[in-house]
Amino acid sequence: MDHPPIVVHLEHDGKVLLVDAHGNGPMAAERGRMAPEPSLRLPTPQEIEAMGITHSEARQVDHSDITSGVTVLKAYPYVPWPASWPWKDDLISDNAVHPVARESVYRSLHRVVSKVIVVNAAGDVLMGRVARGHFVGHWTLPGGYLDHDEHPSDGCVREAFEEFGLKISLNASAPVVTQRVFDGRGLSFLSFTYTSNVTEGQDIQVETSEIAEGAWIPAVEAYDTAVSYFDRAALKAHLER
Repeated sequence: MDHPPIVVHLEHDGKVLLVDAHGNGPMAAERGRMAPEPSLRLPTPQEIEAMGITHSEARQVDHSDITSGVTVLKAYPYVPWPASWPWKDDLISDNAVHPVARESVYRSLHRVVSKVIVVNAAGDVLMGRVARGHFVGHWTLPGGYLDHDEHPSDGCVREAFEEFGLKISLNASAPVVTQRVFDGRGLSFLSFTYTSNVTEGQDIQVETSEIAEGAWIPAVEAYDTAVSYFDRAALKAHLER
């Protein structure tokens, strides 16, 4: 199937608009279908206009790392719930759908992380200098990606033990929840940051494959030191409590 140079990822409440090679739609996806070649794709701006669909301002998503010559725009349609559009969960496993559309849906899924502000009796905050991953060489709060079936409140407890050897219990205060798309690839990260007061008598035992060193840092200094958007948002809220 010849693919247009510009297409639009229109998504509404878990539904995505697909068209056939001639721009006719909406077309249905079939979960797990094994087709000999792609026959469905995202629509062009002109095809959307011909359907009479208006939408939010489109934001370009950079697919150049995997797809050359195709520009994907992300937008949200001003329509009632589109019952005839396929679910994104069906689309992503249907290889009758062009890889550009499937990759666009994959990139729209939230990456979820859970972190924790661990506080000692002096009011200092535990931070670790990262040995691998996104923030190598920088200081961050304990935390990381959630496992598939894990609640955020469990994930940060697990991470505190894996990274620092600490057994913690979370405070009753609600987590700081933040979300952000950080780069042109359109990857969205969702973060939950909890708080905990460490039980006295526990020593930090860092997992050196992840954390080069750990330290208790005054909260204001921790905020000034942090480079992660999520850490800074959570530490700011902690300081304002």
